[in-house]
Amino acid sequence: MKEYYEMQIAGLTRKLPICKLTQDLCIAGFVIFGDPDLTVAAAGELVKRMPEHDYMITAEAKGIPLIHEMARQAGEKKYILARKAEKVYMRDVFHVTVNSITTRFQQTLYLDGADAALMKGKKILVVDDVISTGESLKAIEALVEAAGGTVCGRMTILAEGDAAKRDDIIYLEKLPMFDSEGEPLE
Repeated sequence: MKEYYEMQIAGLTRKLPICKLTQDLCIAGFVIFGDPDLTVAAAGELVKRMPEHDYMITAEAKGIPLIHEMARQAGEKKYILARKAEKVYMRDVFHVTVNSITTRFQQTLYLDGADAALMKGKKILVVDDVISTGESLKAIEALVEAAGGTVCGRMTILAEGDAAKRDDIIYLEKLPMFDSEGEPLE
């Protein structure tokens, strides 16, 4: 079985480890944690393509360095974070449940009421590192709608598998899924 998938992302070459999901299906693991060069380059490319918006939102955790860098490069003073656990400082909390391809259990995303108040009547841009099945995306969109905001766009570094066929996602590169031998599925 192949161990890595090499690809170009925002002008940089990266080797992504092939990870087994099921006996017949593998994905390439993409993690921007600890890779500031890739985070800065990808954020810069996404900022160039950003639709008009009032605030950006992402889910904890892998989207955090990306949205932070996008906000920094765009000169934005605030972005919103959907948390994986309710924190003691959060008030009037909203929550939704999600099943993601990269986690093997159901997760709940939480939104602080103060952030929800900021989103009411505003255009919200959803940001993530990889979009695959779209389940995490749906959960974030449900939080935005519950807060009274309107999703004005969806951005990601990589669109994995069928997500690359969607016309409502702005992404930098397509990421295939892989068979049990680590060969790309078309």
